[in-house]
This record gives sequence, C-alpha cells and structure tokens, in this order.
Amino acid sequence: MDFHILIEKAIKAKGMAYAPYSNFHVGAALLTKDGETYTGCNVESAAFSPTCCAERTALVKAVSSGERDFAAIAICGGHDGADFCYPCGVCRQMLYEFGGDNLQVIVAKTADDYKIHLLSELLPHGFGAKDLHLQKSK
Repeated sequence: MDFHILIEKAIKAKGMAYAPYSNFHVGAALLTKDGETYTGCNVESAAFSPTCCAERTALVKAVSSGERDFAAIAICGGHDGADFCYPCGVCRQMLYEFGGDNLQVIVAKTADDYKIHLLSELLPHGFGAKDLHLQKSK
C-alpha cells in the first residue's frame, strides 16, 4: 500500500494540535481495514494528566463511529520534525486492543521520509483479551 496519503493526513492533523505547554505537536491518521481514515491530534491540558495523544484521539473517534478493525496508523510529530515520533506506551496498548500484532505503524517526518513497523515490534508480547481468556467483541 502507498502510505503517502495517510501520512499527509497525519501531517494535516498535526496542524490542528493544541500543545501550548510542550509545543510538541502530533498528528495521526488511522486506517481501517475497510479503507476509512480517522485523524487525531494531541490535545494538552495545563494539568497534563488529562492530555490526550493524537493516536488515541484518532482511535477514539474511529471506535465511537463503530469501527473495530484497523490496518495502519501514520504518526507525524515533534518539536521541529527532525526525528521520528513514536507512539507512547499507553497509545501502543490502546492500538493493540484493536489492531493487534499486525497493525502497521508508520512514523513519518514527511510523506517521503518514513519508517514502517508492525505493532508487535513496538509492543512485544502485547496484553489483550486473549490474556484474559476472553473473546474480543466485534
């Protein structure tokens, strides 16, 4: 799959970030297995704890719209775009809930400068419904 369009959507979402405290703007674009895309940006709070990452914003938008199966997520962010911006541990766990080991995680500086990882590389031995001996609801 050509991820340029997905990355461009993440870059556009980054422009919507609300990060007055850290100035660390992040955008994400989450691709469903059916080809739909949901975007998100980070939204900070002066109290920091309630801050929401771009990846979780996109995921919550998608899940609240009825989506449950995801193929890929593109992430673009940072202070100056000089390095790749990887999802935090909480985001990795939330993505694992719906994407599992094979979710493709694209971290990008630009639409032409990116890396692709499987979520299993970023979250080895992920914890999910299988560990609770439960079936995942669809």
